[in-house]
Amino acid sequence: MMGHIMKLHRHNVHIVIQDDVYPGQPPLLTRLLEHDGLSQKELAMKMNVKPATLTVMINRMAKNGLVERRSDPADQRVSRVYLTESGRKAAVDVKEAVERLEERSFSRFSEEEKAVFRHMLQRIHEEQEAFRRENS
Repeated sequence: MMGHIMKLHRHNVHIVIQDDVYPGQPPLLTRLLEHDGLSQKELAMKMNVKPATLTVMINRMAKNGLVERRSDPADQRVSRVYLTESGRKAAVDVKEAVERLEERSFSRFSEEEKAVFRHMLQRIHEEQEAFRRENS
């Protein structure tokens, strides 16, 4: 059920956002909106994706003018990723779309139900993180 809900949520976000943002890219936009200028290695770790997968995503987004790479001034071997102006707008659009969908998803829940659900999700998240650490 959770997998189906996640897939439906990603689909609904894509329906609401602009055409330049492809499925799979909203999490990267969101991360950069929170912490612009992360290295590709940092982004891959935070997003739990393989560096090669992230490189393909960044290349496509750079081609569409959403992000740009810059060398780290302290270490030229490190490439940092920054939102462009259109990337920042797309990231804000994504954030607003997710907030609208979340608001709608929980509109028929009481505050107590929301708190219980949030607590259960936190427990699931902790177990998933523990599993990832044990198996990495």
